[in-house]
Amino acid sequence: MGTDSCDGCGRPISVAGGIANIWTFGEDDGSDGTAMTLEFEDGSSHLLCYPCLGALPDEPTAKDIEKLERVDEETSTLSLR
Repeated sequence: MGTDSCDGCGRPISVAGGIANIWTFGEDDGSDGTAMTLEFEDGSSHLLCYPCLGALPDEPTAKDIEKLERVDEETSTLSLR
């Protein structure tokens, strides 16, 4: 399992998949997941942690991604900047 950081808040996340998860049988294989990639109509894509995904509005844009910030380990929010 590889590691990366959230494009929204910078929180460290794990990226599941590949040979590293072949023998986990559902444990720590990404089935719980720590991130998801959103692809927008403008062609941009953003790897976001689940707290950031939860903070986004129903119809997010790339500008919303720029406003994301980390509150604590389990919470993100949209800033007013």
